[in-house]
Amino acid sequence: MLDIYNRCNLPLFIFENGIGIREEYKEGELIEDDLRISYYKSHIEAMLKAINMGVDCLGYLGWGLIDILSSSGDMEKRYGTVYVNRGNHDLRDLKRVKKKSFNYIKQVYESNGKDLEIR
Repeated sequence: MLDIYNRCNLPLFIFENGIGIREEYKEGELIEDDLRISYYKSHIEAMLKAINMGVDCLGYLGWGLIDILSSSGDMEKRYGTVYVNRGNHDLRDLKRVKKKSFNYIKQVYESNGKDLEIR
């Protein structure tokens, strides 16, 4: 971020930052996507470090905060913090279920990046 900011001298906005993970939904169970939480935490920490070094950063958005089809039409690799109960060719019931990462991102946004502790 610092390199880009120094070259362009324009404010930055981080968006479409995320990680695809194969996940399964079991009724009544929390989807434990700790890898996604660690990914977000490390990227947000790097963003905050750049801000502290003088980068003007306007904001941050994860990529696909709700599960969506990837560009190749694949639904098995999921990017969102909200699970959509469907497969590649089976729409199932399309139920939306908050993953563990949903609560983490909510906590980070509500604290404006000050509370990055993983609970």
